[in-house]
Amino acid sequence: MGKPHEERKEEIIKKTLELAAEEGVTRLTTQAIADRVGIAQSTIFKHFKTRDAIFSAAINWISGQIFRLLEETSRESTSPREQLQYLINRHLTLMSRHRGLPRLLFSDRLHLESPHLKKTVQQVMARYMTLVSDIIREGIEEDQFRNDVDPEETARCFVALLQGLILRWSIFDFSFPIEKEGEALWRFLWSSLAPHQEEDRDSL
Repeated sequence: MGKPHEERKEEIIKKTLELAAEEGVTRLTTQAIADRVGIAQSTIFKHFKTRDAIFSAAINWISGQIFRLLEETSRESTSPREQLQYLINRHLTLMSRHRGLPRLLFSDRLHLESPHLKKTVQQVMARYMTLVSDIIREGIEEDQFRNDVDPEETARCFVALLQGLILRWSIFDFSFPIEKEGEALWRFLWSSLAPHQEEDRDSL
């Protein structure tokens, strides 16, 4: 008896990301994915119509985990500062567990060859930046962040810093612990967001 539909789909996604990390996106075929999962290629197409559909599902699967965990954190009434720091930590932890995602995000397949896949990433990024700007706006209202920062502009910088770190990690073949680098990234961000009284206190 085969696995339930959703369980099999998640298995295919995870194995696809494994292969993308090892082989890159260009050489990644549905036959290779089927071999890694241990199923027939025809079974792949019962769950996903195309290879790009698998890639799109992988992007949504990872982002879904990030958004879900942040929603849980928000319901627990943690501070905006803690939420933002948690977002960095959780994002980088997921990247370290699924190294094929950076290979996909920075591939020609996404940037040049598949408008649908690019659209999927654009939608995720837009939602992500909205979430970050909302956290920053809340932090300003609660006097946890400086009141002279622009939430949307800061959210764009936040995403750019994360993407730059992930790109460097991927180019260097995942040879350094990205979560540790996230600590330095947070310190840099906090120096830009901290209220002036916090900066003065930290300098004592």
